[in-house]
Amino acid sequence: MSPFRASAAITEKWEHFRFEVSDGVATVTLDRPDKLNALTFESYADLRDLVAELPQRGDVKVLVLAGEGRGFCSGGDVEEIIGELQKMKAAELLEFTRMTGSVVEALRTVPIPVIASINGVAAGAGSVLALASDFRLLSRSASFRFLFTHVGLSGADMGSAYLLPRIVGAGRATQMLMLGDKVTAEEALAAGLASSVVEPDELPEATRALARRLADGPALAYGTTKALIQRELDMNLSGAIEMDAMTQALLMLSHDHGEFYTAWSEGRKPDWQGR
Repeated sequence: MSPFRASAAITEKWEHFRFEVSDGVATVTLDRPDKLNALTFESYADLRDLVAELPQRGDVKVLVLAGEGRGFCSGGDVEEIIGELQKMKAAELLEFTRMTGSVVEALRTVPIPVIASINGVAAGAGSVLALASDFRLLSRSASFRFLFTHVGLSGADMGSAYLLPRIVGAGRATQMLMLGDKVTAEEALAAGLASSVVEPDELPEATRALARRLADGPALAYGTTKALIQRELDMNLSGAIEMDAMTQALLMLSHDHGEFYTAWSEGRKPDWQGR
């Protein structure tokens, strides 16, 4: 656990989704299968707070996002969220939209790889949670739908207009965000939106294998790579090269880099410590 903490304790129990940690892998399972794991005000807020806590725990090297049943996440619950939003004033609405965006920002800035294990539909906010992940593993029966314009809202929601063009290009992102049509798993793979596509019964094992590979690997190198990918998106080439140079010089002093050389010299695999 990080020594740089205040008096607030790490949250032991989360009420609005299942959460477990096993051998370095944390798994959040959205568990409202009867509603295709639609999000509520509380699950948004819990997810934001959980991701913020992860670097302080000391026992998490990878985060997996998954959905119970036949869907990943169908977005915000129409009755529990959209119905309630109709009663709110502008200030409350802005507070809500900023909160949902903060979930995405937390996923993008947490120095831990995030895997979205997408077993079925990822729609609306569910599709943006997948966008905010570092890896998107899809079942062949999975699909994306960016549904915001279908409910009369902007297709640019929760950072989707920032993230999606950087993954699939501006042209495809325009089509997906404006029209909100179904994007099949194969279409997502062709567009670069999916990291890989597997048969439905193979998704759990594919997710476990990737999570295990990341958890057993050089966590400091992975976290730093994620941070630089995010920060260099809007930098010019000179700034990016300088940031890379400074970062590599620092990591050349790390335990893990020294361990690589020692292990190579001794003809064994490195014992990565993430420091």
